[in-house]
Amino acid sequence: MYHTTLSYEKWQSLLLVEQLANVGSEVERAMIWRAKNQKYMKLALFRALELIDLTLKDTKNREGLREITRIREFIVDYFLGSNQYGSSDAFWKRYFMAYTVASGKNRKLRIL
Repeated sequence: MYHTTLSYEKWQSLLLVEQLANVGSEVERAMIWRAKNQKYMKLALFRALELIDLTLKDTKNREGLREITRIREFIVDYFLGSNQYGSSDAFWKRYFMAYTVASGKNRKLRIL
């Protein structure tokens, strides 16, 4: 377990957009470290995969299982595989930015 202070219950309390925004943060860290330090890149990647796995276990996300499992497959291919799907840093930034923006909007609505 890489997120030692994160409980499954706490993760379940987040909306799917919030969960995926957090995954995106770890993917972004992996991209930053990719050219600088492979050890740190892998740690960020494994944290992202851990969050994806928690997202897959969350019962409220059942309808999105197919997309979430594909995200996991594409991320592993991009960072550790041959990049057969042709992903890029720009693709992942755009993909996760939508969740980050939606997560921010939901956070603002909860404050109001």
